[in-house]
Amino acid sequence: MAKPWEIDEGLWARIAALLPEHRPGSRGPVPLDDRKCLQGVLFVLYTGINWKHLPPELGFGSGITCWRRFRRWCEAGVWDRLHRRLLSELHALGEIDWSAVCLDGSHVRAKGGEGTGRSPVDRGRSGSKHHVACDSAGIPLAVITTAGNVPDIKAAPDLVGAIGPVAGRVGRPRRRPDVILADGGYDSAAFRDWLRTRRIEPIIPQRGRKKIIGLGKIRWVVEQAIAHLHQFKRLAVRWDRLLFMHEGFTKLAASLICWRRLNHVLPCRS
Repeated sequence: MAKPWEIDEGLWARIAALLPEHRPGSRGPVPLDDRKCLQGVLFVLYTGINWKHLPPELGFGSGITCWRRFRRWCEAGVWDRLHRRLLSELHALGEIDWSAVCLDGSHVRAKGGEGTGRSPVDRGRSGSKHHVACDSAGIPLAVITTAGNVPDIKAAPDLVGAIGPVAGRVGRPRRRPDVILADGGYDSAAFRDWLRTRRIEPIIPQRGRKKIIGLGKIRWVVEQAIAHLHQFKRLAVRWDRLLFMHEGFTKLAASLICWRRLNHVLPCRS
């Protein structure tokens, strides 16, 4: 049985097309194969192990080699493009439900660095917050990271703005859901007006008024999406002090979740 960090041919082909080329004619030893470095990165993502503790016997190179390669890929925007590509493939197959998109956020403990703050739910310890937007099937359309003390409503416009554009079908790329579903933490007249100016209907309960019947049954998918994201142990606790490196991990994890869905759908379509 293949281990989760052993990348399959289909996903590797998609990633290899996005990786920056090595500079020709550079001095020094021949660079370690990109695929082996990627498997080292995935091992860190799945297990949460420290880079310097990456076992050399796995054949993925040293932890510092994988870290440098991963940093280079993050700087090149590889994981954002991979996520967009996989979303486009899912969109082409009609697997993304644009009729309703759910928003929510979840705190994680952080070891410091940019994009952290005193978490109000973890005794004031340093923390970050993952804000997730997913469709009604739990497919992650966007994930952003803020400091742990940033309210959901403050990050909401950036989260909605991070969705798409998703190509894959005839016409303009899709990035606008029909409806945004969220809990009371997103209760804001200004946010509702902001959504409506973009032709998105908000379904958000107002504090002190009757609850929206059935909203909880619909919104469980975003909680499930967050749980799937945090099954990658590197994301359950934030170790990376550089924000763009941590966001690289979140986008890679979101891409892997999309790939699982795509891998499940493609055999059924053949």
